[in-house]
Amino acid sequence: MDPLTTPDGRYLIVRGRLWRTTNPGLSDQEKERLVHELMDARRAVKAAKTFADTEALSTARQAVDNAKKGLGERGPVWWTDGQPDWNRHLVKNTPYAGWFEAFSIGADGS
Repeated sequence: MDPLTTPDGRYLIVRGRLWRTTNPGLSDQEKERLVHELMDARRAVKAAKTFADTEALSTARQAVDNAKKGLGERGPVWWTDGQPDWNRHLVKNTPYAGWFEAFSIGADGS
């Protein structure tokens, strides 16, 4: 099942929290490249943790951050209408609260 996405496509909702989606303006090639970089960096984080290598862990976490910024999931927002970034906020504390509540009520049949 795909995660729930806000009507404007800016966020995924996971356990009641907003997470910024990938910039839809990226080319398929650029997105694929960045996703590969992200997966490589995440594997490097795991390896660094396994070997308790703090220097490698720091480098790997920076690589994760760089890939996520390239994808538009962190850093400056990818939309241009001036709306604020609600990344990592609980849905109930954002302008999406009413929509989410209405969606949740409809989704469980209540």
